[in-house]
Amino acid sequence: MITKRRLLQSLAVSLCAPAAWAQQTSSPPARLGRASAAAATGAWPTQPLRILVGFPAGASPDLAARAIAEPLSKLLGQPVVVENKPGASGNLAADQVAKAQDGHTIGALINGNLTIAKLLNPATPFDPEKDFAPVGLIGTAPLVLAASGDAAGNTPAELLLWARNLGEKGKYGSPGVGTVGHLGMELLRARTSIAPQHVPFTGNPQVIAAMLAGQIQLALLPPGLARPHVVSGKLKAIGVTSPQRSPLFQELPTLREADVRGFDLEIWTALAAPASLPRPAIARLNAALGEVVASPEVQAQLLKAGWQGEAGTPQSLAYRMRSDTAQLGGVIMMRGIRSEA
Repeated sequence: MITKRRLLQSLAVSLCAPAAWAQQTSSPPARLGRASAAAATGAWPTQPLRILVGFPAGASPDLAARAIAEPLSKLLGQPVVVENKPGASGNLAADQVAKAQDGHTIGALINGNLTIAKLLNPATPFDPEKDFAPVGLIGTAPLVLAASGDAAGNTPAELLLWARNLGEKGKYGSPGVGTVGHLGMELLRARTSIAPQHVPFTGNPQVIAAMLAGQIQLALLPPGLARPHVVSGKLKAIGVTSPQRSPLFQELPTLREADVRGFDLEIWTALAAPASLPRPAIARLNAALGEVVASPEVQAQLLKAGWQGEAGTPQSLAYRMRSDTAQLGGVIMMRGIRSEA
């Protein structure tokens, strides 16, 4: 059972000790399939590599995966094929990655799959902490705290005061229970004195439509979706949730600049492999990913798809997984949030 003590222990471990994922043995297990044995000895990959994506073609995680697939293929010497396996907010693809035994199946997964999936739904068939080997980030993005166009004020401070004055009469939208847009707003409620009530929708386009129709007043939105409506004046933007200003919305201040403390939140997509994939394969894949994401061409593609290209080490991804689990897991426990997805 997930308890508050376990969440606190998880946060403490993430801050003070190497992540469990980083402690994988470099020695191959006694029984390995042919592909895994090749991976353990460095002769990897030996066949085409599959990247599973839990969302339809054209979705932002899919675009991120396709941005890196061809250049990865050139570096690894094998075809890299992106396969879309949509369902259960990406958890269907994540489960297939966790259970893959061929040594050549990995996933382009989002933070929800790699952190809080089992906290939201104990029936989730995989454990993010135990069943994956982090490879590296592909890209990150902040969310935009947006307000309806009739919000009183123009500066972040004025708009936050307006949001506070709404009290419980205000409403905020999200693309569903347990999404980052939902949990982020609940975290914001805990960090500030705003008190809007949650209204779930089936996706961010529906959230925006409800804001434009005056049905809700607040939402955390991806920059690419928020920007056209902010520029047109139909919505107002209070700030982005990242620690620094984002190249995806350069003119917009951070919530830190609006004196909102203890609230840094980003969405991200990353490569993860089954926990059984040996370390030499993880190391080679991470090195190739880092080279690919650092290239100006891929950076431009990712930015166009709504991502800030960012790779890093398996250890840094493991740290982010742990810290995000602790941060959002605390919100889940505090609010008693559960999802069937």
